[in-house]
Amino acid sequence: MSDKLRSMQVFVVAATAESFAAAGQLLDLSAVMVGKHVRALEQQLGARLIERTTRKQSLTEIGSSYLERCREVLASVEAADQVAESLRSAPQGSLHISAPVAFGVYCLTPLISAYVAAFPAVQIQLSLNDRVVDMAEEGIDVALRSGTVTDTALVARALRPIEIWAAASPAYLERRGVPRNAADLLQHECLALASWGNKPQWRFSRGSALVNVPVKGAFISNNGQALLAAAIGGMGVAVQAEYLLRSAVDTGQLVRLLPDWQLPLRAMHIVRRAERQPSAKLRSFIDFTLARLG
Repeated sequence: MSDKLRSMQVFVVAATAESFAAAGQLLDLSAVMVGKHVRALEQQLGARLIERTTRKQSLTEIGSSYLERCREVLASVEAADQVAESLRSAPQGSLHISAPVAFGVYCLTPLISAYVAAFPAVQIQLSLNDRVVDMAEEGIDVALRSGTVTDTALVARALRPIEIWAAASPAYLERRGVPRNAADLLQHECLALASWGNKPQWRFSRGSALVNVPVKGAFISNNGQALLAAAIGGMGVAVQAEYLLRSAVDTGQLVRLLPDWQLPLRAMHIVRRAERQPSAKLRSFIDFTLARLG
């Protein structure tokens, strides 16, 4: 880093820490050296950046404006360095991924197996949780999220939307009858996910027809796989993601219901934090996922 860039870096820390002594501790410099860097900038600019007294320091009007520009310059320098490093480096190291539980088990884990085979120098840590995680706080490099992504601190790429199916076991349908129309579900046991909240409804459509089915039944769970098990056990009708129900439908444990009626698709995104240039391992995983699920 050039002398001027170094002085700009010291000035940013000094302005943020609000004292030369505190800045020196952060930068492993003496307070005197911090002052020299700031004065060097002031001499080059011909203007005072920080007003200093024995009790406190404060930015001048010029200093406040200059601080913002210094931050932009230093961020650009760091980004340029990271671009060069990412282009030079092959994907390697640890990658921490977060995903919803069922999606992670049924869709993402097989994809990760293929990714690790292609990039054996990358070690994957997969955290499965149905809550929205704070990526920065929990050290998550990349996350898979359902629904819309409104956080401007994240960069989101859309994946294929998830189909939603309705299904029930053959034993349940023999006992209660096969629904021929979405409205017939009003007479059935509906298995509910706790996160749907109070008075949830299933919204079925076929052409211009729209039927809202209140979800009423004797079983509620906070886990989609529990609903799958309940449906297989004959407790009622499950409305869940296609990837969760498909295997049971293919093996005859469940019967897909009302295939000519549509339920709203569930949006899926792969997201990363926006504040830094993605590393080679992160970029390669995002590209790998988009190629297969995008």
